[in-house]
Amino acid sequence: MKALFYSEHGAAQVLRYENRPDPTIGPADVLIQVAATAINRLDIVQRHGWFTLPGFTLPQIAGMDMAGTVVEIGRDVSGVKTGDRVVVDPSLHGVSAHSSFAGHGERYGELGVLGATHPGGYGELCAVSADHVHPLPADLSFADAAVFPTAWMTTHHALFRIGELQAGETLLLHGATSALTLAATQLAVAANAKVFVTAATEEKCAVAMALGATATTTNRDTDVTAWVMHQTEGQGVNMVLDHVGPALWEPTLFALAPQGRLVTCGNTTGDSVSIPSLGFLFQRGAQIKGSDAYFSTDFVDVWKRYCQGIRQSRFSSQIHRQYPIEDGAQAQRELEAGNTLGRMVLLHGS
Repeated sequence: MKALFYSEHGAAQVLRYENRPDPTIGPADVLIQVAATAINRLDIVQRHGWFTLPGFTLPQIAGMDMAGTVVEIGRDVSGVKTGDRVVVDPSLHGVSAHSSFAGHGERYGELGVLGATHPGGYGELCAVSADHVHPLPADLSFADAAVFPTAWMTTHHALFRIGELQAGETLLLHGATSALTLAATQLAVAANAKVFVTAATEEKCAVAMALGATATTTNRDTDVTAWVMHQTEGQGVNMVLDHVGPALWEPTLFALAPQGRLVTCGNTTGDSVSIPSLGFLFQRGAQIKGSDAYFSTDFVDVWKRYCQGIRQSRFSSQIHRQYPIEDGAQAQRELEAGNTLGRMVLLHGS
């Protein structure tokens, strides 16, 4: 098969589009002919070698988020057949004991992820545990499906399982056009929360407003804490979902309302922060909570909600641009430059 892969860490030029061995499947697995795969920030982080998940190896075929067509099934597979259009859950949490991927599903250990620790959607073929493929409705495109898994599952888990966001509460998000914030904005608005979003530019703020945000501001030259307090009449927000890290940590923390929750699910700008005031935490009863890996058992329900939302135009896949897979290096450069207004999707066979 053809695949976009790298054998050494570095800038985008280490990516090569060449032949790689076809994947083999076990008795409880299926083989997917990948049609579309979305780029995630982790693809770039691991390519550079800034951080890699436990179990990462070189050479690496990235692409955690993918959709395509089943072209082969293992002998023990039922409920899935060749020709099925599917979206893939890339987490190896909860895979069948008979899958070739069994033993890689420990959420607090070496959790395997297709496209991060195992070959993913940057290859035109991908082996997947059969219980981790889910039907793709005929009226949804492969590209719309490919942007769903990591961003929407991660943010749904962080917002509702970890952050316990409720209708009527206020939520602060940063990075309006990042994959996580695009999903979080829409999920929170659908849950009847008031969503406040910051971004690097007015153009990116406009995207968040179009997705239903209550108010937005640029975060390069704005006192974020003061802005939040103005928007909330001095109360602060009930919850922050943060994946930015150090760059906006202090003003974000001080934007919390009494008993507010700061849920962290990423470290885009670095891995180390300090708590500027323990007094602020205990006087206001504020909480800092880490959002762990999502449960694959939640995938079907969230996926159905997404499909219905796309179909009814309540959700948007917010795709900025689609590239042929062989131009994936250029697509990653564009995402790294920070000028995109949505998701970047790579297409096989385009």
